[in-house]
Amino acid sequence: MDTEALRSFVRAAELGQLQHAADELGVTQQGISKRIAALERALEVRLFTRTPRGVELTLDGQAFLPHARSVVVGVERAVAAVRPGSRALRVDVLGLRSAQAAVLHDYWRAHPGTELDVVVLRVNDPRVAVAAVQAGDVDASFRTVTDPAALPPDVRMIRAFDFPLDLLVGPRHPLAGARRLTPPQLRGHRIWVPGIAPRSEWSEFYDQLAAAFDLRIDAAGPHFGDEVLQDTLADSADVATLVGARDRYVWPAHHDLRRIPVVEPALVYPLSLLLPDTNPHPGLDAIIAHLGNQPRPPEPCWLPSWATTARDGSGR
Repeated sequence: MDTEALRSFVRAAELGQLQHAADELGVTQQGISKRIAALERALEVRLFTRTPRGVELTLDGQAFLPHARSVVVGVERAVAAVRPGSRALRVDVLGLRSAQAAVLHDYWRAHPGTELDVVVLRVNDPRVAVAAVQAGDVDASFRTVTDPAALPPDVRMIRAFDFPLDLLVGPRHPLAGARRLTPPQLRGHRIWVPGIAPRSEWSEFYDQLAAAFDLRIDAAGPHFGDEVLQDTLADSADVATLVGARDRYVWPAHHDLRRIPVVEPALVYPLSLLLPDTNPHPGLDAIIAHLGNQPRPPEPCWLPSWATTARDGSGR
């Protein structure tokens, strides 16, 4: 059934004048009449009778009006639910304790009226995140396509912000007493990063990091969650891991874990933001501006080779 015909019928019934309904809907009175006539033919009933003052509902029209109004309202709500600017901005992050989530939370605290929906797609392959942006399932995704040739033309990737990595160790680890560490000091120590997924951007990141500094990065075993990883670190004298300086981790006080900055150079993870190339959600402009104000990592710093494939929000 033609929803525009239903909308025309509802407004004519509510206003009592075809011309008033036509003016409101931006069509001619003849156009309104044709829509209502087509609706009457489809229903095989008369919906209006004409009077000197306009139109009045027939008994069939009175019975049909509440149902037609319900359909029109439902269609308007359905359209509003997916129209950029009239629904919450949906942004995909790697995890709710991640640096991306922390930065979005800072933005929301500064702009508490923002309609923001932070989601976790729980996918490892950035191509899946690209497809989600293309389909409109999310408005933006904090993922990186490390090969720019693989990025489809209707999706844009910008450099979001960078964050340095810290070494996280338990109190029995030989590096636990250090206040700062350099990459060569990590050499020979087991750095356990469970759950590195093939084809993920972080898989490529850790491969390049291990090669650049001759580090022993171990991804063996399934990832049972941050709590299990922290339990392992607390009890171990030889296992460490790398965590983002802005990632949020909470552990029991008796674990006595230590976060130690890595410097000279800082080990920096670059984050990118995927978004539609055309007609992005209007709320993204303010988010991108907020990302551009994030503090820069300390110098000197090490970045993976693909970091230059994404521009920052200012186009640099």
